[in-house]
Amino acid sequence: MLDAAERLFAARGLHDVTMTEVAEAAGVARATVFNHFGSKHALIDAITAQVLAGYVELLDAALADRKSPTPALVRSLFEAMGRGIEENERFYRAIFREIAKIWQGLDEGGTAMEIRAAALARLLQLHTRGQARGDLRRGPSPETLASAFDSLVFGTITHWLYEDRDEPLHERMLLAAELLLRGIAGDSPRPARPARASARAKGR
Repeated sequence: MLDAAERLFAARGLHDVTMTEVAEAAGVARATVFNHFGSKHALIDAITAQVLAGYVELLDAALADRKSPTPALVRSLFEAMGRGIEENERFYRAIFREIAKIWQGLDEGGTAMEIRAAALARLLQLHTRGQARGDLRRGPSPETLASAFDSLVFGTITHWLYEDRDEPLHERMLLAAELLLRGIAGDSPRPARPARASARAKGR
């Protein structure tokens, strides 16, 4: 059902798709969709949660990498998110405004909001570790660094999806990562980037 909804949302946007159409595309009864999700809002929340779970998976992979310097991990994260969104641009253009509501705290509650909080906790952990290892400057708090990372990711993706797609998103994300790192990276020479993350921005 989530796959069917994703395809319909990518093709027509969120507002023009009905729960009946989702049921037909999934090959199930309309009542089945409502039994699982209760409402269209709950269905959208489930899809948003799925997207954010992919973000958490990328952060978990970065935290599991204890050898690569933090700046290299930041570059890899930005690039992986960019490439994942490029692979399914139409879907992300349909759903990202819903993600924005959760990102900005405008849509509280639900599974997606819980996963969003988990992502922020991992970002904080990544930046705390980076400072402890000397990869990142110690002046700003880890909370400030995590917030800067988060805001730059969100802003870059939003601008690309809705305003200007003159260049591939992953290239723009890498540029954004470099701009961020100029202000927060330690004084050591720029490290080599780790192997490109294989996970997509979605949790699939």
